[in-house]
Amino acid sequence: MAAHQQVTTEWWENWLPLFEPFISSLVIEEISRGDEAAARLRIEKIAKFPILEITNGVRRLADTYFGAIQIPEKARGDTYHFALAAFHGMDFLVTWNFGHILNPRVRTVVQTINTVQGISTPIVCTPEELMEVEDED
Repeated sequence: MAAHQQVTTEWWENWLPLFEPFISSLVIEEISRGDEAAARLRIEKIAKFPILEITNGVRRLADTYFGAIQIPEKARGDTYHFALAAFHGMDFLVTWNFGHILNPRVRTVVQTINTVQGISTPIVCTPEELMEVEDED
C-alpha cells in the first residue's frame, strides 16, 4: 500500500498534468472517507476536475455490467466507475482496484458488453502504467 501511495504521489506531481483528468461523484465520496485532514487534502487536489454525470445511460450500463460480472452487491459501485468512463468516452480509467476493476475477467466482460453496444472501452490501468519510462543512459 505504501508503494502505491508513493507511485500515486509521483504520478500526480509529474504525469497527471499531461492528461485532462475527470472525476465522478463516486470518487469524490470515496476520497472523502478516512482521516479528515487527509480527505480534505485529497478533495482540494481534485477540486477543479470536471465531474462526470451519472445519467440514466450510465445507470443502465452499470446495471448491465453488474448483471454480467456477478460481483458482490457491496462492489456495485465499481461497475459505475467502468460505466462512467465508457459512457463519457474517457481514454483511461486509472485505479489501484485489482479486485473488481483491474481484474482481467471483469475487463473482458466489460469489453464484450461495450463492443456489442458500440461503446468504446477505456484503457484500464494503474497510475504506474501511465508513467513514461525514463531512459537511464
